[in-house]
Amino acid sequence: MQDKPEVDDISGLSPAISIEQKGTGHNPRSTVGTVTEIYDYLRLLYGRGGTPHCPSCGKPVLKYSVDEIIDRIYGEYEGKALEIMSPLIRGKKGEYRNLLIQLRQQGYMRAKIDGETYWLEEDVPLDKRKRHSIEAIIDRLRVKEESRSRITESVEAALRLSDGFVSLCSDDVKLELTEKYICPDCQVSLPEIEPRLFSFNNPFGACPDCSGLGFHQHFSPELAVVKELPIAEGFLPWRTYKYMLERAGMVAERRGWDLSKPFREFSEDVQEMLLYGSDDKLPMLFSTQNFSNEYMGRYEGLIPWLTRRYDETESETWREDMSRYRVEDICETCGGKRLKPEVLAVRLGAYGIADLTSMPVEELIPALKGLSLLEHQKKIVEQALSEVQKRLSFLDDVGAGYLSLNRRADTLSGGESQRIRLATQIGSKLTGVLYVLDEPTIGLHPKDTNRLLGTLGAIRSAGNTVIVVEHDRDALKAADYVIELGPGAGELGGSVVIQGTPDVIAASDSMSGAFMRGEITGAVIPPKGRRTPSGWIEVTKCAENNLKGGDISVPKGVLASLCGLSGSGKSTFLYEIFYKGLRAKFDREYRERPGKFGAITGTEGIRSVVLVDQSPIGRTPRSNPATYTGVFTPIRELFAQMPESKLRGYTQGRFSFNVKGGRCEACSGDGVLKVSMLFLQDVYVSCDVCRGKRYNRETLEVTHKGLSIADVLDLTVDEAAEHFRDIPKIAPRLSVIQEAGLGYIKLGQSATTLSGGEAQRVKLAAELGKKFRGHVLYLLDEPTTGLHYTDVKKLLILLHKLVDQGSSALVIEHNLDVLASSDYLIDLGPEGGARGGRVVAAGTPEQVAKSRKGYTAAYLREYLKETKSG
Repeated sequence: MQDKPEVDDISGLSPAISIEQKGTGHNPRSTVGTVTEIYDYLRLLYGRGGTPHCPSCGKPVLKYSVDEIIDRIYGEYEGKALEIMSPLIRGKKGEYRNLLIQLRQQGYMRAKIDGETYWLEEDVPLDKRKRHSIEAIIDRLRVKEESRSRITESVEAALRLSDGFVSLCSDDVKLELTEKYICPDCQVSLPEIEPRLFSFNNPFGACPDCSGLGFHQHFSPELAVVKELPIAEGFLPWRTYKYMLERAGMVAERRGWDLSKPFREFSEDVQEMLLYGSDDKLPMLFSTQNFSNEYMGRYEGLIPWLTRRYDETESETWREDMSRYRVEDICETCGGKRLKPEVLAVRLGAYGIADLTSMPVEELIPALKGLSLLEHQKKIVEQALSEVQKRLSFLDDVGAGYLSLNRRADTLSGGESQRIRLATQIGSKLTGVLYVLDEPTIGLHPKDTNRLLGTLGAIRSAGNTVIVVEHDRDALKAADYVIELGPGAGELGGSVVIQGTPDVIAASDSMSGAFMRGEITGAVIPPKGRRTPSGWIEVTKCAENNLKGGDISVPKGVLASLCGLSGSGKSTFLYEIFYKGLRAKFDREYRERPGKFGAITGTEGIRSVVLVDQSPIGRTPRSNPATYTGVFTPIRELFAQMPESKLRGYTQGRFSFNVKGGRCEACSGDGVLKVSMLFLQDVYVSCDVCRGKRYNRETLEVTHKGLSIADVLDLTVDEAAEHFRDIPKIAPRLSVIQEAGLGYIKLGQSATTLSGGEAQRVKLAAELGKKFRGHVLYLLDEPTTGLHYTDVKKLLILLHKLVDQGSSALVIEHNLDVLASSDYLIDLGPEGGARGGRVVAAGTPEQVAKSRKGYTAAYLREYLKETKSG
């Protein structure tokens, strides 16, 4: 069982919903539309009110019952002469002698062939080399009320004869109707229109080529091969598979190829064969130390070999290792739209369902309001359409208007995931519920923060209670009640410092009071003032996702910030273009394909690029800050030098919980046991043998100043710094972690319990703990996530220290303290989504504020004015 919460009693608790800072999972089938349930309503809209169109010619495809056909005949042809015909052949070659004989035997007297009327009794010569159209004339009459029974019988006979079609001709104007979803011109048959047809998770409507994923994953020669090297070194997956290299060598020997030369020097035909193999059988030799056998075999090729092994292997480790050579390409059949062509051709007004889901939410709202619908369609879809519009408005209100409904959920940031779940909860219209949110302003520009706070106020006004964990000044001011916990972090916190209305807090002497009054901020400007860039890294033609193909200049030797509204292209530039492009430039064996850009120049003086993101420092309880920062190695060395260790012959390996010897084997050094709960989340319980200490009894008998190795892992960083203050190899490393504002975390704290912001600062501390390696470019994604303004100040001191050591830093940020502390700003926008992706302003914070371009300038100008006056 899991441990119960450490609380004696909770009373007055409403039903609670927690909306955390976590991703929406890694399922590529999940989209913004499915997570928010808006797509379910869209499927209902199209399944009940959509009009099918032919995917080939684009014409509407309507089906009619016999009664509807009769009503239309009397509505359009009453009193007129009318021919009722059954279309049998449409533009096909043949002489069709047997068909005409059969019609005559069935009692039909006339037929219209290629537009001309013929008596079936006469011999009708048809050229079998030409295309013909044949319609059996069922009846010719004047449409009168007394002929209704005769007309009905004729229509039924026409439908029966042609398997669902009837042609009506009056005054040489022809109309063709059908009782099935079949295009009369193209003969394309469409399925019955129903909601399940529009689900890409259902084989009934999903694209058959990509199974509704919208993309194909495959192994790419671009990632698996370094063309500048011979295949023995350049075919990266085969470096440890000598057998496959030997087979390639046998083929080369037979064909006269020199495999010692670089791969790119071979002709295209040779490259193609080395990569994709050949069907030709050649003499092959299979040999081991004790056995050899010659046989006739085929050379498989690198890419087919990778594909086969990937499909057949049961080793997840091998799959994960080989996945770095795989790429995703949009499905050519559906164009990434996930559905069959006939499903995509169903329209509501002027739009197919994929047209709507590909629009940003802020554009989709007016598009739905302007839908041109027939009167009967309005009655059918009115309620579902109203529900879609409300939920879209909620998404827009929480600052996610730049997202489209077809955006994959596994590509969303933690803040975006939190906001779309929030919009879903708003749409449920629950009352009397307790909502708990963990920093919903993460990833939000100050402009969007105000809209989010308005939405939270609306939830409260609907009769709910909203508890928000926040550090944002505007969020604190907008609250009805504020509770400040502290006074410090970790072991130094946990007490209620002050609580009350925002006015009460602002008037107090507490840390939050001074912060709310604007007297204290987290900004840190270097004593010597803002630095001047030592050079520029130029990135040309940035065109991935929302970026519009412009050039972006990144300064070197300074602390630079990348800012702008959510969805303006910041993460795309930092991750997909800048980081991946630089890694590929510095490391030719880096195997990830960057986004679309022209070139990167000006990297002279930069020796490496380091991405410090908010991904966990480990995925299991085994990972912890001590191991990640490297401080655990000298600690283990110290314990190995203890007299008791020397007496027993213990080495530093004895004090590792990752190898056998000193660890507890009941839990393999984890300290906890994982209990699989099938479809529920895995549960971790404390090990009954070691009681969570990770080590066996003999190892725990070795102590330093009275503390065992397990006791040391249970120390906070501050406590450990005091305990090891006289150990030169340990104290400086702990000091760096303290500088990152993480003195409160425990050395052995599980990586799975660290927040994204804490994980990021642990990574920064690990970088600072390394010996100076020259000029490094650090890239960070919102490092202020989860930070109090005092911690923001510590973080900025840390970043300035990195830059003062000769490195450069580029940070994605919305926090005004960080923007004001930066040497240089690059503001993307002006909006998010399709209306973003351009450099709006660039320069020092003062220059950007004065530029009056974009939204950042206005908020930064106000911030600088307040801090100066303060």
